[in-house]
This record gives sequence, C-alpha cells and structure tokens, in this order.
Amino acid sequence: MKRRLLSLSAAWLATRALMLWLLAHSTLPFLGKGAVAREVWRLYHHWYGLLAHGSFPAHDRLWQYPPGAGPVLLGPALLPELTYFQGFVVLTLAADALIALALARAGSRPGRSLRGAAYWTGGLPLLLHVPLARYDVQVTAFAVISLLTLSRSTRACGAFAALGTLVKVWPALVLLGTPKGRPTRSAWLSAAGMASLSLTALVVLFDHPFAFLRQQDGRGVQIESFGGTVLGLATHAGWPGRVRYQYGAMEYTGPYVATVARLSLALTAVAFGLLLLWRVRARHWTDATPYDAALSAVLLFTVTSRVISPQYMIWLLGLAAVCLTSRRTRQRPVTALIAAASAVSTVIYPVLYGEVIGGTWTGCALMVVRNGLLGAAAVLSFVRLWRSGRPAPTPRDPLRPVGPHGISPRPAPAGSRA
Repeated sequence: MKRRLLSLSAAWLATRALMLWLLAHSTLPFLGKGAVAREVWRLYHHWYGLLAHGSFPAHDRLWQYPPGAGPVLLGPALLPELTYFQGFVVLTLAADALIALALARAGSRPGRSLRGAAYWTGGLPLLLHVPLARYDVQVTAFAVISLLTLSRSTRACGAFAALGTLVKVWPALVLLGTPKGRPTRSAWLSAAGMASLSLTALVVLFDHPFAFLRQQDGRGVQIESFGGTVLGLATHAGWPGRVRYQYGAMEYTGPYVATVARLSLALTAVAFGLLLLWRVRARHWTDATPYDAALSAVLLFTVTSRVISPQYMIWLLGLAAVCLTSRRTRQRPVTALIAAASAVSTVIYPVLYGEVIGGTWTGCALMVVRNGLLGAAAVLSFVRLWRSGRPAPTPRDPLRPVGPHGISPRPAPAGSRA
C-alpha cells in the first residue's frame, strides 16, 4: 500500500509539473494563444477588484455565478507575496492536491480501492492546463469531500455540499443519492443550515449578492453544447445562423436558437424528473449508490445544458474518481467514457477551437464525437443506476421443488396433508 501511495504521489507531482509548464507556455498557438490564462489575469482579477471593495459585479453580463464564488475569487489575497495570477494557480493546485489526498485516503480503507485517486491523478492532465486557470477544481473539491464524508458524518456531507452549491450550484446534486430516512434528513438539514448561515454572511459583507440572477435568462446556446452541435451541423445544410461572443462564451445567434435553448431547458426538467423517479423507486442501496447517483445526476444535467464549457469535464472527472474508490460501483464503464470525452475536449479547446468556432466539418466532427461520448456516458450511467436500485433476487433453495412455469410452491403448513 505504501509503495502504491508513493507512486501516486510521484505521478501527481510529475503531471502537475507538466500542467504548469503548459500554462507557462500557453501563448503557443496549439495551447490557445494565451486565451486560457486570460480568464484569470483579466476577468477574475477584474472581479477581484470589485469584490475587494465589498460589491459583486452588479452590472457585468459575464458575472453569472452564485455569491459563494466571491470568497473563492478573493482567495489569492491570502498570498500577498504573489501576483493574483500566481496566487490563484497555487490555490487551485492546493485544491487539486486536497482532492487527490481525500481520494487516496478513502481508497486506503478496507474494502476500498485506490483506483479513484489514480483516475483523478491521471485524468485531470487530459485537460492540459485548463484546470489551473478555472476555479472549477475548487468547486469539485467541495463535491468530492461531501461525498467521501457521507459514510462518517451526514452533517459534514450536507455542509460541504451546501458550500459547493453556493459557489457553483451543481454540487447540490451530490445529495441526491443519500440513503433514505435519517441520513437524508440529516444531510439536507445540515445543507440548509450551512447555506443559510453562509448566505447571510455574504449578504451582510457584500452588496448585490444576487446580481448573477439577472444574467441567466439571457444565456443562449454555446457552440460546445448538444444544441450547439446540432446548429453547427445545420449551417452545412443552409441554416443562416452565426457565432458570436456573448455572456462569456461563444454562442450561436439566428433563427431557432431560442427554440433550441428552450428545448434544452425542457430536457433538463425531464432529466430531473427521471432522477426523482429513480429516487422514489430505488429499493437497494450500497456504499457506492450515493457516488453513482451523483455522477449520473451531473452527467444528465451536463448533456442537457445550454452550455458545456471545457471545465465541466473537471466536475465529471472528480465524481467519476469518487465512484472508483468503491469496489461496488456500477459506473466503471462510464468513467472510461468520461476520460475519453475529456481527451477529445482538449483537442476541441484549446487546440482546434478555431475549427469549432468556424463550424468547419472538422470542428463539427470533433463536437459529434465528444458529445456522443458524453451522451452515451449519461444514458449508460442512468441505466446502470436504475438497475442497481433493484434488490438482488433471493437465491432459490436447491432442495425446494420447482412447480410449473418455474415457480416454487410454498411448503405445506405443518400438520396438513401433502
């Protein structure tokens, strides 16, 4: 076990050094010409200046995040000897290391597996340097720790999920698979309490904490979403739409875009309904069920989203890694599809993003492959989750006779005639 942990540590150090090298050379053409790092030193730094003066970006169309994102973006102030960009990267690496450590610790317990830690260590570099220039690693840390603490403390599970939800909403989905009864009540009550306290503190400390809500309705269809893939293919059939930078993403504009966006929202509602139906009908729970349910839920919400940014893959890699810490997970084939989709995502962004923006056949083909992998992962994940909720059949007693049609007759009561 010690040798495997040392190997994991060495692999983490080597791969993160490579990611740092890529970030330092991100101005190279095939690494995005500096666009990846620009998110931090231009946009995040600008928001940092506003947040440091006690106000959220009230009139910024690019600010679309819950108020919990504020403290995360203020984090580099804890390292005053570094520039904002350097401090942000250091804190992102710290969150990454925390995830790896939590996965390794969980995988070292009896009956668990280190596959989750290995998956995260080797999976995150598939996205090249993008994870180091987004705050999604920090959000994923809240979700991962929430799930891994469930077996020991449902209250801690709920508290971490609530903190993650205040930063980027989706970690609320990790509570979907908590065991029915007292564990669910405890986790959700803890989440509600932590969310209330944290939100109250943010409202007191900052102005305009709910400014992000007014920016959500205007979101369109990002070129990397499923709807965007359909529209990209439609341009080759004569559809006159165009790609425009708006709301912080490259989105399609033109006829039927609003219809595609509404359809995406409707599919998200359907996905939520399916997850609730599974929750109601599930009868069999294992230690892996909460992990599997979290991954399935986030996958379904991802593929039905109007926006599938490259950093969304960070969430899926983290949740897939949590699943792999349990030997009873039903999501192993799904984790392979997510890793493959992450590798293709790297080719899309930043390597050949110009092809995707231009809607060329190469760009469309890449989007079909990536989104096809994600779609297959979502369907397979939910099917396996649904089947895992059924109780295992009771083995038949070999000494008990089998009646017609394979049905074993009930034994006659004592004292009755045969």
